[in-house]
Amino acid sequence: MSLGISDEHRELAGTLRKWAASLDPVTAVRAAEEDPSADFGDQWQAVVEMGLPGLAVPEAADGGGGSVLDLAVALEACAAELVPGPLLATAAASLLVPMLGPDLAAGEARMALGPEPTLATSGDRLTGHVEVVWDAPGATHFLLGADDDAWYVVPGRRVRVTARIAPDLTHRFGRVEVDASLAEVDRVHDLDTAALRRTLVALAAAEASGIARWCLAAAVEHARVREQFGKPIGSFQAIKHLCAEMLETCEAITAAAWDAASAPAGDQAAFAADVAGVIALDGAVKVAQDCIQVHGGIGFTFEHDAHLYLRRAMTLRSLLGTGDRHATALAARAIAGERRRVEIDFAGEDGPVRDEIRPLTAEIAALDPDRRVGALVDAGLYMPHWPAPYGLDASALEQLVIDDELAGAGVERPDIKIGAWAVPTILEHGSDAQRERFVRATLLGEITWCQLFSEPGAGSDLASLRTRAVRAEGGWRLTGQKVWTSLAQDADWAICLARTNPEAPQHKGISYFLLDMTSDGIDVRPLREMTGDALFNEVFLDDVFVPDEMVVGEVDNGWRLARTTLANERVAMAGAKLDVSVERAVRLSEGRPETHARTGHAVALATVCALLGVRSTLRSLAGQGPGAESSVAKLLGVRNRQDASELVVDLLGEQVASGSEEAAAAVHEALLTRCLSIAGGTTQVLRNVAAERILGLPR
Repeated sequence: MSLGISDEHRELAGTLRKWAASLDPVTAVRAAEEDPSADFGDQWQAVVEMGLPGLAVPEAADGGGGSVLDLAVALEACAAELVPGPLLATAAASLLVPMLGPDLAAGEARMALGPEPTLATSGDRLTGHVEVVWDAPGATHFLLGADDDAWYVVPGRRVRVTARIAPDLTHRFGRVEVDASLAEVDRVHDLDTAALRRTLVALAAAEASGIARWCLAAAVEHARVREQFGKPIGSFQAIKHLCAEMLETCEAITAAAWDAASAPAGDQAAFAADVAGVIALDGAVKVAQDCIQVHGGIGFTFEHDAHLYLRRAMTLRSLLGTGDRHATALAARAIAGERRRVEIDFAGEDGPVRDEIRPLTAEIAALDPDRRVGALVDAGLYMPHWPAPYGLDASALEQLVIDDELAGAGVERPDIKIGAWAVPTILEHGSDAQRERFVRATLLGEITWCQLFSEPGAGSDLASLRTRAVRAEGGWRLTGQKVWTSLAQDADWAICLARTNPEAPQHKGISYFLLDMTSDGIDVRPLREMTGDALFNEVFLDDVFVPDEMVVGEVDNGWRLARTTLANERVAMAGAKLDVSVERAVRLSEGRPETHARTGHAVALATVCALLGVRSTLRSLAGQGPGAESSVAKLLGVRNRQDASELVVDLLGEQVASGSEEAAAAVHEALLTRCLSIAGGTTQVLRNVAAERILGLPR
């Protein structure tokens, strides 16, 4: 997977990966291992001929005219193959130093970069030294800063370079001494250290994504073929979980890198870069470490390539700062009220939809509040992605526009809760009579639903359920026990799975029933949870009769229907507001600098969780199926909510015992979120599923 989403970016990434691999870059890196002055000239010439240094240089300056995202896609692909040389520094210069655009595009300029402004201006001279300069050997131009935060392009003839070998063997660094007149150098106006570092972090995040992607792929491939105890190590749950966690981190890195390259200039770009600094730089190091762990002793050898990726990731982090450093800056932004607000460019395609929808939303907004729901249902705007006549069969673009127009008109759609799972199954698999009876009534709030799926012995392993349905005259009689059922005490109807054929394999012989919760033989018993509330219930079914017309779809085919229920989601955009606990943490951190690093990590993860949703939405707009980010969104979202709620309790400190309303709410949230890694499939089971279905590891 590439950080690019469009077909063009995916094609660009694939093409560049193949081209980069054809250069055999690792051989070049290993051959130059002990040469501090190695400039990887042959590799760099190939990069120039491919047009990468000028990819984002405007066409008017003889460049490729590409975007920052185009450049990030290219950097990700090249990093995945460990292409050596000054591409990162030169790419940054192509964005920051317009005067060099034509020379960079033509390959006549090769850039070195010193990220710390340590030179001095005295009179008409620029003097001093920069201890660490990226890609100094072989550079024709040096982008260096002075202690007054002025930045200069210094020609190579005016510097003296002492070359050094760094942990990252794909780059060379150097100590650079400068003694030049100001007339011999070019001042880069409108560039300061903050902008430079922001650009470097955004581009380094793209490289981090490429590093992490290679490490994940290498680990998975090894886990598939390496055998221990007579079977592939990828069949061991410990390895599955390790690889699934690598996948989670990779998706987070990719989302953050994509956003850092896509965000509009200004505060939004700065916020996105800080998120990328928190997520991508630490994340790439962790994934590279885990890659070595999966490979075991093989990965620890110098001959294996994994350490080269770890070295590159560690060096990027060392030069640009750990996650804590960026998290501290991000917390300050959040405290000041900044949030990442992602907007979609519909390229004008939303105009006709808005013209059609806006009058409808205005009419609905003008109605009395108690009449709005009925009007939304009649117009198909309540669940526009549902098929007509209950919805509009709305495309992804249409759904987003409808949401936007309703929000702009101040019209809210009440949450139908479990009905949003039940009704799509009825629409797709039910009879005309079932659709007539249940769909509109659910939308109007006349029928509420609960879900009778989980059992004491069938939670994440839903296919092992034991509730049985025995054929009776005119229908079925259900007997069994369901558990963890929310809303059961108030619901009018339930969607219920029961085994109709005990002789069939686990995933077969299950049927999907619509169960009237007022039926004889139903006993609902509230379960008091650790919060003190009784949100969930046990439901006992004792010979409960369900008529044949309340079976959805074919008998014994309920498992397929259950998957429809669990998978049905509409396309929507997340708002700019962070999770409730993260917002609380931001407020509690104000004036407490010692808490900023931890709070910034929470802000970054919450932002990335929203970005995963944005990327899924953009895939839908592009007509693509869901990517891996949709599969790991729950895993990362659970971690986000649990960690953030725990953070709030920690920030409150002794106030937790004060009995205040704020303390009670924080403790309640921290206790409540413990269910999130259990409900809807435990984190451990979901990691098994991700490892097997997405990564292809053996059972």
